[in-house]
Amino acid sequence: MLPGGAGAPSLPKPPLMSDVDDEIPEPAERTGDQPVVLVSNRGPVSYGVDGSAKRGTGGLVTALMGLASHRQSVWVASSLTEGDRAVAEEAGSAAIQIEAPTGGEFDVRLVNSDPEAYDGFYNVVANPMLWFIQHYLWDLSNAPYIRQGEIDAFDYGYKQVNKDLADAVVEEYDRHGEPVVMVHDYHFYLLPKMVREQRPGVFLHHFIHIPWTQPDSWRVLPRRIREEIFDGILSNDIIGFHTRSYRWNFMQCCRDLMGLEVDFDKGVVIARDGREVWVRAYPLPIDWRMTKRLAASEDTKHYEEELLRRRREFLIIRVDRADLSKNVLRGFAAFDLFLEQHPEFLERVTFVAQLIPSRTDVPEYAEYLEKIEALVAVVNHHHGTPDWMPIQLKLRDNLEEALAAYKHYDVLLVNAMFDGMNLVAKEGPLVNTRSGVSILSENTGAHEVLGEHAISVNPFDIQELADAFHRALTMSPFERDVRWKGLERIVHSTDPGEWIDAQLADIERKSSGQRPVAVPPPEPG
Repeated sequence: MLPGGAGAPSLPKPPLMSDVDDEIPEPAERTGDQPVVLVSNRGPVSYGVDGSAKRGTGGLVTALMGLASHRQSVWVASSLTEGDRAVAEEAGSAAIQIEAPTGGEFDVRLVNSDPEAYDGFYNVVANPMLWFIQHYLWDLSNAPYIRQGEIDAFDYGYKQVNKDLADAVVEEYDRHGEPVVMVHDYHFYLLPKMVREQRPGVFLHHFIHIPWTQPDSWRVLPRRIREEIFDGILSNDIIGFHTRSYRWNFMQCCRDLMGLEVDFDKGVVIARDGREVWVRAYPLPIDWRMTKRLAASEDTKHYEEELLRRRREFLIIRVDRADLSKNVLRGFAAFDLFLEQHPEFLERVTFVAQLIPSRTDVPEYAEYLEKIEALVAVVNHHHGTPDWMPIQLKLRDNLEEALAAYKHYDVLLVNAMFDGMNLVAKEGPLVNTRSGVSILSENTGAHEVLGEHAISVNPFDIQELADAFHRALTMSPFERDVRWKGLERIVHSTDPGEWIDAQLADIERKSSGQRPVAVPPPEPG
């Protein structure tokens, strides 16, 4: 255990959801004992203004907590709430000791940044600028307009928050015996270079959880900013993505935008300083044990009863954040077209959409949510009857309600324009009890591992999607069962512990001087 709590003030230890304590996966095998510094914008715990604490949510937190609790670890994260800021201020440069669900302890270092700098970092550069680039969301004839305000947000916001956490990482690196540093996501593209400049011998690993787009999309950024971002990322020793396609796109960017030497067969980029950077794909699995356990809970059963009471002959579902990248409007437009072309399904099928409002303080997102509600009203008015509403829109975040829908759908729709992985595509088939059919966008990361057993669609082709609804709802029971079993088998085949172990194994190989081996290219098409 790292001695991060030594000399630290007495701070509350957060509860870590005892009902899933035995579900945090251990790494499948031990790959050395070198300490680890984890870096992410959101940490494993969040504090309220009253000092109360709750565990962070999501598959990433679960996976990294499995790593943190079984190796010497300290987790460096931004302070996101007023409670976080107060705890960080009281702790100073000391880490807070956290009790892990499966036993043992690890440390969390919360970092305060200037609020104005953090606003520019998060609300101007990370979201929407980088998020929009990496999901092909910019309407380039209209946006973005990069003015001095955006440049200042990069120089005095994004850079500053990256520096704040980089300085904390360097302190933890010195304190804990030259650990491996594992950085997560698009918030910290500059941090690796900042750390390496201070500690040249550091081993840096960076996993990016969202898509990596092709070279032309990055030309939106001014050349100087773009090059700083790539130089920052290429200061890592290993860079990981969810899919081979994203890995391939990144290497293309390094060649076409930066003029660097790239070995596509071995997944290697030669950085400007001559270092060999490995580029790898590590598809993120779900914690299927915990998901199944929650699906069997009493709260989930309560929502099942309500769902079954109201369901018609067929049920289509989607569960998403109301994010522009999720392509919600085209999904509803395709359902409208399906009902128009196949009136025999009127009053026999219901489309339940559970959407979590997302980034409503960003004008584009608030407008998108208004468009969603307006389109649902149009479709329901067009096709509905006094006792049947074709689309049921639920604007809330309720895991148990979503799990109830997963268990009883006939069709699961995941038609994102572009997605890093999309864990809904994995969660649904895992707990479904009706041999449900998955309609899956070819542009989701999940498609690379699940596409063979789903109905694959172009997310921009509304007619193809309408046809996919018809095909799914008229599919023979035998084909439905074969496809569903294939999906379920793949989801069961790995867990977050194995995802972590694959990365640790590559870290050990590279740090020990082994040569890279050939990696498979993305599937054609």
